[in-house]
Amino acid sequence: MNYKIFLGVLLAFAIASCSPSSQENEKHDEHEEIKFQYTAYSNDFELFAEADAFIVGEKANVLSHFSILPDFKAVEKGKITITLSVSGKETKQTLSDPTRKGIYSFDIQPETQGKGQLTFEITNDYGTFEVIVPEVTVFANDEEAHEASEKVVVSKTNTTVFTKEQSWKIDFATVLPTSETFGQVIKTTALVQSAQGNELVISAKTNGIVLFNSGLVLEGRDVSAGQSLFTISGSNFADNNIAVKFTEAKSNYEKANADYERAKELAKDKIVSEKDLLAAKNQFDNTKAVYDNLSKNFNASGQTITSPQSGFIKQVLVKNGAYVEAGQPIAIVSQNKSLVLTAEVPSKYASVLANIKTANIRTINDNRSFSLEQLNGKVLSYGKAANSDNYLIPVTFQVENNGSFVSGNFVEIYLKSFSNNLALVIPTTSLLEEQGSFFVWVQVNPELFEKREVLIGGTDGINTEIKKGITANERVVSRGAMLIKLAQATGTLDAHSGHVH
Repeated sequence: MNYKIFLGVLLAFAIASCSPSSQENEKHDEHEEIKFQYTAYSNDFELFAEADAFIVGEKANVLSHFSILPDFKAVEKGKITITLSVSGKETKQTLSDPTRKGIYSFDIQPETQGKGQLTFEITNDYGTFEVIVPEVTVFANDEEAHEASEKVVVSKTNTTVFTKEQSWKIDFATVLPTSETFGQVIKTTALVQSAQGNELVISAKTNGIVLFNSGLVLEGRDVSAGQSLFTISGSNFADNNIAVKFTEAKSNYEKANADYERAKELAKDKIVSEKDLLAAKNQFDNTKAVYDNLSKNFNASGQTITSPQSGFIKQVLVKNGAYVEAGQPIAIVSQNKSLVLTAEVPSKYASVLANIKTANIRTINDNRSFSLEQLNGKVLSYGKAANSDNYLIPVTFQVENNGSFVSGNFVEIYLKSFSNNLALVIPTTSLLEEQGSFFVWVQVNPELFEKREVLIGGTDGINTEIKKGITANERVVSRGAMLIKLAQATGTLDAHSGHVH
């Protein structure tokens, strides 16, 4: 070996050997890399914390991510106190505001070795809440912490990192699968119509020309009960002229009223007999009835048509200036508050229809799903037979319109029959389909997700039965699954991206 090179290597070795506490520094660096992760849920919050090893007498950072449930959005304000309790001794720290949106960075120094718990007390405008991590360990030294960290195995098979900062920016949620009764489901379409009593037809009460009240008669326009909409005029007709009939009835009524009043005065002095007074009264009553009937619906210019109820003009059936006959429909006014959904199913399901007590409805235009209970709905009836014109059997539901349904449109409907069979179900929005197979994202921790293939059973449009692939205690992504898939495709995400350490 070259003498100069040998001296250089020897000098480098000597420097490394004489470097103060080189082994201790290496240990310290290893200690800095030890992180323990904690996940906990309450009814109102999700906690995901990455913490340094808790070692007696050493300061540990607890980087805590808080999400508000059920929307999984970041906590933006509020005072949070962390308490580490071990053998009756407590170490606390309070932060009045987040270090960063959704993130509170605590520094605590344990005083006692052993098993304990972490408690986070959250105080905001809505009250005081607690999130508890039931079991944490405070170690006596670095070696114990290293040994414990090596025993923690986190699955990295087919996993993708998706940080809390990313999930807070999208529509995101996770859920635990539920075990519930899941019977036969019949998927079909249903026609949406206004319920009886919510939709009224306005008809002409006389022959004549329809005149629209300016600017009021427009389809979709809101109207109030008693609001004037149309006038039907027959003043230019030679025959069956309602204006002439109205004027005649008014004149007859006024003359009969005057005759009757005069007869009553004369009868007091016995100038008019009781028979003549009775005849005058009879004439007055008859003409009054005719005049009242006409004046209620007509005036000198014709018939004034008003809205029979509050709602909106669903349809105008005639044109301005058109001739109409008595009884002819002119317009439809609808309230659209209650709706009737009529679904038709093949006759092979006839034996199941008696067991259908509920349904899920999905709008076709925006893919929103609702249960019958959410819409305060009920089953009205189901057909007992098919007819020669249509071999399908109708099933009719009534629901309250929450603004998502339009009368005359179609919706997808999942008719659900009752069953005593329990099934493991997850929201249908959790599923991703790839080449005929279905997958879900299983949460390893709130920032790490495993892509898992599942075998599905039936679906009711909101929930889907899972026959194989996950267990009841594995939390799955219910909203935002597609965006995690896109994050997996990039493959460039850092597990600590955006974190404040």
